[in-house]
Amino acid sequence: MDKKQLGQRIKIARKGRGLTGEKLAEACHIHTTYLRQMETGVKIPSLPMFVTLCHELDVTPNYLLADVFADTAGSGMDELLTLWEKATPEQLKMIKGMIKVALDGMNN
Repeated sequence: MDKKQLGQRIKIARKGRGLTGEKLAEACHIHTTYLRQMETGVKIPSLPMFVTLCHELDVTPNYLLADVFADTAGSGMDELLTLWEKATPEQLKMIKGMIKVALDGMNN
């Protein structure tokens, strides 16, 4: 696992949600220094903290760990899922809306 990529994804998701480091740290009940260390790749969150981050950032574990699962694309994971996992939270909202509109259009 690339700690820097994990940290970068946490930071991208935090900013995408419009949260400051202080607000996210407060929501996760951690010190801002610890959050900064995670975002810079110095520290890796524990499993309970990882789950809390996913919840507070409204992202899937696959989004935060995309670099870990990137090699599994050829072993059964389809292209759409791979793209989904690499999308930012803002892009995911847009994609969900587009899929909903497309499906609603097909059903009419």
